[in-house]
Amino acid sequence: MVPSEAIRGCLEQSGITLADVNHVAINQDGRANLWRKVAYTLAHRPDPRLVIDRLRNKRKRAGVEDELARAFPGQRLRARVHHIEHHLCHLASAFLVSPFEEAAAVSVDGFGDFASAAWGVGRGHSVGVDEKVYFPHSLGIFYEAMTQYIGFPYYGDEYKVMGLAPYGEPRYLDRMREIVRLRDGGAFELGLRFFRHAKDRVEYEWDDGEPKVGTLYTPALEEFLGPARAKDAPLTQFHKDVARSVQAMYEEAFFHLLNAVHRRYGLDALALAGGCAMNSVANGKVYARTPFRKLYIQSAAGDAGGAIGAAAYVWSKLNGARPEPMEHAYWGPEYGNGEIQALLEARRGEIAAAGCRVAREADEDRLCRTTAQAIADGLVTGWFQGRMEWGPRALGNRSIVCDPRRADMKDILNRKIKRRESFRPFAPSILREAVADWFETDDDVPFMMQVYPIRPEKRPQIPAVTHVDGSGRLQTVYRHTNPRYYRLIECFRDLTGIPIVLNTSFNENEPVVCKPEEALECFLRTKMDVLVLGEWVVRRGSNLRAEG
Repeated sequence: MVPSEAIRGCLEQSGITLADVNHVAINQDGRANLWRKVAYTLAHRPDPRLVIDRLRNKRKRAGVEDELARAFPGQRLRARVHHIEHHLCHLASAFLVSPFEEAAAVSVDGFGDFASAAWGVGRGHSVGVDEKVYFPHSLGIFYEAMTQYIGFPYYGDEYKVMGLAPYGEPRYLDRMREIVRLRDGGAFELGLRFFRHAKDRVEYEWDDGEPKVGTLYTPALEEFLGPARAKDAPLTQFHKDVARSVQAMYEEAFFHLLNAVHRRYGLDALALAGGCAMNSVANGKVYARTPFRKLYIQSAAGDAGGAIGAAAYVWSKLNGARPEPMEHAYWGPEYGNGEIQALLEARRGEIAAAGCRVAREADEDRLCRTTAQAIADGLVTGWFQGRMEWGPRALGNRSIVCDPRRADMKDILNRKIKRRESFRPFAPSILREAVADWFETDDDVPFMMQVYPIRPEKRPQIPAVTHVDGSGRLQTVYRHTNPRYYRLIECFRDLTGIPIVLNTSFNENEPVVCKPEEALECFLRTKMDVLVLGEWVVRRGSNLRAEG
């Protein structure tokens, strides 16, 4: 299944049709690691349904030309189609758009093309794979299975385990070491008796646009650790301790791999990708627990980033050069003030009925100062600007922005909009030049991919973005990549002395808003106080003062 709407958006944005495309790059290659697949099947004789599913998926991927033809009738595909191995795409997505001329490149995820990890070196416009960890061993599967065990069943819930872990102690780390075992050369193995995926058919399905994953762990895991938590059961200290132990085990294996990679290549720079590169807590410890001194993780480190990896790899091969470094993530759709004005006029009656008033502020400096004052007054503010972010993080163009000084802001946000678990932290967006004053590590983190300790003396000033362990998953903001968001934070600093705002994704529980009408609908159905759509400001009349 190809992402036809994303392709359509890119073609429209570029003003071309499918017939104008010369090359299509796909981040999967069914021929990769073929003999290992055959050998594993013959040696282990997995459930026949598992083999049938894999063959069916392979046929679907091989038919991408047919899928494009169905999605774009009348637009003949003349392009050459390149199938690039999954982890090579991850390495390319990390290195080829990084600022490094030379770096170690590492990919760690669930699985792709029968491997779960790969590493090599990027130099100039090339990158390659030297070693891999193969199916059925996977740190991604370990973390996902343990996420399910703790009672978070949905695809992508691993971030909840990261948020919960600081509330516990690693009391079960010794048991985790029986579930994941470290091997020479940076490799690792799973205790397969605890996992179903090696022999059984585990359901991976799409249900109304949402991936659904079957249970990954076996009854042996419950015999070993105790009963799994049901989704709506209370979270006990046991679950918090298991979460901490899972994170500790992941870090142990992750840094075992990274240190082996550094010993092999002796390079200071690391380019990191794969779904596990979304583990911002571990990423924030790379400098402390390895000899690496420079780190780059692009904004869509997971499988979505395989698209840019495949494209960058093919482009570099064809041109003998590499793309420009990716300094920002603002590659998505954008909407002009005329479109926004038309929307607000069409919905004028509904907006008025909700007790809201609309004003336009064409002067950017005044717009930012007015919005900063609203934030400083404690108002929950939707901020919709420019191109949407590419990747899972809201980075200041599709964000809800709040005052980090208020200890009750997390509760206010959850009551008005998010309604999410109380243990999950909110993130700080900070002016780049202020990082050293507020965080113990002075680093570039443009994509919110690292968690660093906040300086102890600063934590009382920004309680809304300080996690229970004193850390924050920061985004460093730059004038040259997002001048309006930078100016907003500058104005907030001028008002409060704090060069930081709380930044969370612009949504309730649905996907992050993309279009102005989605932002307006989210604003109207929640208790958000202010909505800034480009130059237009929508404000609830009943919320002119902060909630106290």
